[in-house]
Amino acid sequence: MNTPDFINRIDQILKFHDLSASVFADTIGVQRSSISHLLAGRNKPSLEFVLKVITSFPDVDLYWLLFGKGSFPKKSKPAPSVESDSKAVVKNEVPISALSQTQAIDKIVIFYSDGSFKSYSEKGG
Repeated sequence: MNTPDFINRIDQILKFHDLSASVFADTIGVQRSSISHLLAGRNKPSLEFVLKVITSFPDVDLYWLLFGKGSFPKKSKPAPSVESDSKAVVKNEVPISALSQTQAIDKIVIFYSDGSFKSYSEKGG
């Protein structure tokens, strides 16, 4: 990682979001002096600092911030389309329309992109 280029990318984030360095520091939860020292080139960014930036600003791509690869703001990935003609697929790749009429759904599990999940069952378990 090239520190001057990293500092330029932090400046781009500040300008894009119209933030002062002190408001940026407050937003990501670091001391204002940390931002000042970083922007002046006296300190290098820590892993904790980088993680706070990408957590606080979802439009900042990690590889863009560290290496300048990619784009800012991060281009959102298109949401997968859901077709309404019964072509939804269950985990074992069997279309729902191919399930036997005698089979009953016992449990539905929804997995979220952050790694969490919710499980729904008629039995309450």
